[in-house]
Amino acid sequence: MCRQCDDSDRTGYLERLRDGVADQGWLVQGIEASELYPPWAYTIGLSGYGLPELVVTGLPVLKAAELLNDLASHAVHASPPSPGERIPLRSGPLIEVVPLAEPSAHLVFAVALYGPEIRALQLVHADSRGRFPWSPDFRDGRGGQPVLGVRDGA
Repeated sequence: MCRQCDDSDRTGYLERLRDGVADQGWLVQGIEASELYPPWAYTIGLSGYGLPELVVTGLPVLKAAELLNDLASHAVHASPPSPGERIPLRSGPLIEVVPLAEPSAHLVFAVALYGPEIRALQLVHADSRGRFPWSPDFRDGRGGQPVLGVRDGA
């Protein structure tokens, strides 16, 4: 079990999250890959601005954090991405925005700070050939990016 998830230290970790959000505006919570799941990450703190939290699955944690921080900054200073929007990244893949079906099932620490009614958007990224996870040939059939919601129009 990770130190952050350990009940004996959970209160202390939540306090550190609150302090970090108060100081920085938002934080990124990364979860390393395991035998069963690819890596993923999400923001904590955008809910405090009345915005949806952002989530990325299937990218290394540091790369995911960079993407989340860039889009969180834009969301706070301009506007959040919209479900169904496709965003070409200058230094990365095309992403499509998908609303999470049940954010409270995945964003444990954001829920702990803001409650189960939080909203969240997943930044689903295309593979090197521009294919998305809902395509059977995504990553040449190797998968690796769970989509946690339903695409608009799907």
